[in-house]
Amino acid sequence: MRRELEWIEKIAPDMVEIMVQRFMIMHHIYWSGPIGRRLLAQEIGVTERVLRTETDFLKRQGLITSTKSGMIITDEGKVVIHKLRGLMDQLAGIQQREKRLSEFLKIDRCLIVSGNCDEQVKVIETMGKLVNDTLQALLPEGRNVIAVMGGTTMARIAACLTPRVAEKRDLLFVPARGGVGEAVDIQANNVSAQMALRTGGKHRTLYVPEQLSEKAYEPLMQEPSILEVVQLIRGSNAVIHSIGEAITMAKRRDMSEESIDELKRKRAVGEAFGYFFDEKGRIVYKIPRVGLQLEDLANMKSVIAVAGGASKAKAIVAYMKLAPRQTCLVTDEGAAKVILKE
Repeated sequence: MRRELEWIEKIAPDMVEIMVQRFMIMHHIYWSGPIGRRLLAQEIGVTERVLRTETDFLKRQGLITSTKSGMIITDEGKVVIHKLRGLMDQLAGIQQREKRLSEFLKIDRCLIVSGNCDEQVKVIETMGKLVNDTLQALLPEGRNVIAVMGGTTMARIAACLTPRVAEKRDLLFVPARGGVGEAVDIQANNVSAQMALRTGGKHRTLYVPEQLSEKAYEPLMQEPSILEVVQLIRGSNAVIHSIGEAITMAKRRDMSEESIDELKRKRAVGEAFGYFFDEKGRIVYKIPRVGLQLEDLANMKSVIAVAGGASKAKAIVAYMKLAPRQTCLVTDEGAAKVILKE
């Protein structure tokens, strides 16, 4: 049964919610039928419009039918309920875990994929496909400016995006920060370019290093080409970013031994957007940087955070104390189970 669930998630991770909802509708009709649409909508907590769409589909499939007294389950529908009950209980379990995780982290939504990317590298690909589906669901039609962070996770997420994201949309990807002194292929400039290439969108480049002295910063901000991109970044309506472990990120950024010792002394556990924070979500160190600032997220309509693996659990929990409510976390079972102490 577990293997069947993994197959479904690989083929259509975005369909889990729909499958659970349709099964729940069938189950209610099975136990309460004949039942009218209005009463059923009240019982399962959806609008009549949503319910009409789903029940029309189930009727076309021959799983339910309508009588003068209301909707009832068909013989074929009873067989489907019987055969799928075990699997649907597991799918519903994932939804319940996602709901518990979002409530625990105090954010709008959490999406969990099977596995632990600390041990199974390909889990990140599944997370990437889920990011692709999430962008399709969250981004409005028309123009969208999407700020993108860099890093190894984000580079792998970029490879999973598809042209479907750009349907009825004009996409512009911008780097959320300047270069970080790391390998070119995982810098934000390159990641945003790859996302544009994969989706058929456009991208802009920020030709400045991430860390600048105040003396060097001021004249650069007077350059029209740089100022234009920075304004696009600050005015973007969506952002995709990862969450890192503090010491790992400090070393990747080639920070001095003194700075790393300071992070250890202040018990930093996570990093995002150049901010390092402890388990209570207190910012203990900040890298002066060009690009998106943590406070800019409050004005973003869509914030997608991507982080998985049991090793990232502390960093995820700490960052979510700073994250805006509209954050959608895409993670895996490895991190979710540690956070929820399962």
